[in-house]
Amino acid sequence: MENNKKAAAAAAAVLNYIMTEEEAICIQSMATPSVTQPVPYAAAPVKLWGMSGRQAQMQMRNLIQMRTFR
Repeated sequence: MENNKKAAAAAAAVLNYIMTEEEAICIQSMATPSVTQPVPYAAAPVKLWGMSGRQAQMQMRNLIQMRTFR
């Protein structure tokens, strides 16, 4: 009987701790402005010849691994 009381008390303590942490996170998120400016960045150009070359190399390695060539 006492073991059940201890387990219930431990579960209640854990749930209370989780609720307190959730409330703290909620309050903290309300205090800080959630609107952030997006960071502009330059996208790397797509290099089709490079992609094609790498794809050909991977395909050749795959054929060699399957022992298509000797």
